[in-house]
Amino acid sequence: MKPKTRRTVCLLSPHPLVLEEFRSLLSSSGLHVQAHRLESTLAPDLRRLAVSRASVYVLDAHLPRPATGAVVASILDRFPAARLLVLAEKFSETNAFPLLRLGVKGLLSYAEARQNLPRALEAIAMGGFWAPRALLSRFMDSILTSRSGRRLATGRADLSDRERQVLEALLENLSNKEIASKLHISERTVKFHVSNLLSKFGVQRRHHLILQCWQARPGS
Repeated sequence: MKPKTRRTVCLLSPHPLVLEEFRSLLSSSGLHVQAHRLESTLAPDLRRLAVSRASVYVLDAHLPRPATGAVVASILDRFPAARLLVLAEKFSETNAFPLLRLGVKGLLSYAEARQNLPRALEAIAMGGFWAPRALLSRFMDSILTSRSGRRLATGRADLSDRERQVLEALLENLSNKEIASKLHISERTVKFHVSNLLSKFGVQRRHHLILQCWQARPGS
């Protein structure tokens, strides 16, 4: 049997002690950890950041906000399917929503990271999201009620016509019962299509599916 490939985690921070602390935290996780010290905190320099491919990138956001955004954009420009987790002292709508709009999959405070970082990395590597529930809920509300939030990515080639109809209804935040009524099908059939959609998008929860579609929309 072919041995299982270890997941690679790339830690990025301007501070050597922070890199060492989190490398130590992950030392018994079974992950292959790479530490990358950010030599500059200037956004123009960080837009040209060169990093290797990794399963998940962990960014220490002890940087000016434009610099944090530049690191995220640089990684996603080079690896569009990259999964990123950002660490910060605390998160609010002001600093979290822009990161989620850019395509960040995880938000974790320094205090929470000491206990939950390995679990968060596993969840994100498997296609999920990791963020404070209340904050994620408010972000979901903002994209579902915004005009631009309606233009979500639903054009995957591997979706059937019915799956696309169900997905579009999910993106309108409709319940299974409401979807069944709208499409004139049974709730059991709706559940079947929702399960297929979650599997095809590689997520386990409906709100993760909506977030993934939102982040994949044109111009995101």
